[in-house]
Amino acid sequence: MAKKTHIKVRMVPENKPDSAFIYYAKKPTKGEKAKNKLKLKKYNPNTKKHEFFVEKKLPPHSK
Repeated sequence: MAKKTHIKVRMVPENKPDSAFIYYAKKPTKGEKAKNKLKLKKYNPNTKKHEFFVEKKLPPHSK
């Protein structure tokens, strides 16, 4: 079986991590970018502004 080249990460607003609005992004598993935390500037409809979103782990899967 092939190894995964990307993982799925949850992006939450930097200034308000408990916000209801989140983004999902792909992050590489190897290389320089895999070691750093992902930080993207995206639109937040709750505040109606562009803000920085930071990487946070996905919640555990429930069965």
